[in-house]
Amino acid sequence: MFPTRTGHRAAAAILAAVLLAPLAACGNDSGKGGANATGGPDADRLTVLAASSLTDVFRTAGAAYEKAHPGTKVTFSFAGSQELAAQVRQGAPADALVTADTKTMDGLAPDTGKPVVIARNRLVIATEEGNPMGIDSLGDLAGTGLKVVLAAPEVPVGRYSRQILDARGLEVKPVSEEPNARAVLSKVELGEADAGLVYRTDATLAADRTDAVDIPDEQNAVASYPAATLTSSQHADAAEAFVTWLSGPEAQKILRDAGFRQP
Repeated sequence: MFPTRTGHRAAAAILAAVLLAPLAACGNDSGKGGANATGGPDADRLTVLAASSLTDVFRTAGAAYEKAHPGTKVTFSFAGSQELAAQVRQGAPADALVTADTKTMDGLAPDTGKPVVIARNRLVIATEEGNPMGIDSLGDLAGTGLKVVLAAPEVPVGRYSRQILDARGLEVKPVSEEPNARAVLSKVELGEADAGLVYRTDATLAADRTDAVDIPDEQNAVASYPAATLTSSQHADAAEAFVTWLSGPEAQKILRDAGFRQP
């Protein structure tokens, strides 16, 4: 007898839960053993699926949220937005979602509450430290002999990259296509590529290991980060409170300090 479609979905949900379990390490160190002062079982424990470009800033934001809400423990699972979408569709146990583009979030409308954009970002050209190839503009990326790495086209930063290259009629053949902006930046850091298109915030974090070439706003793309609760959340009120907090003054200051633009 062949497995039913329902059986497939249940198996996928179990697999997603198993895959998410080790990611508790991505949560904040504060509150280990419990979210409130005593680590009691009544604490709200939120799992937030978030785009990889939010890794550092959300760890800071999560610690701030837990401090202001001692009855809540926030654990993050970071990945490319397309991977997060797949986890949601497979029934991964989570409470909120933040993607690096509105297209991915819109495709999950049956599974989420009403999304709200909490931040925006821009792209830059990341180069090896000292910019040894003398890259000055997008046009240089189409030069022969230059090793350029891009995110895969199904990834938000990959779509943004191709959008700005196509708008200028530039044909760039990447030496590799990576699952997220952090992976693109890593290729440049390791000297496996001469340049790559990444988010400005990621490049800022690696400023001591790489250089960044600005792209004029009129040639750039705006990356929007929508946040939403998940309809499958077992902590609906706490999830809604966290998503609302992300638009508030404390979270917005943390995001701006990390280089993200206001929504």
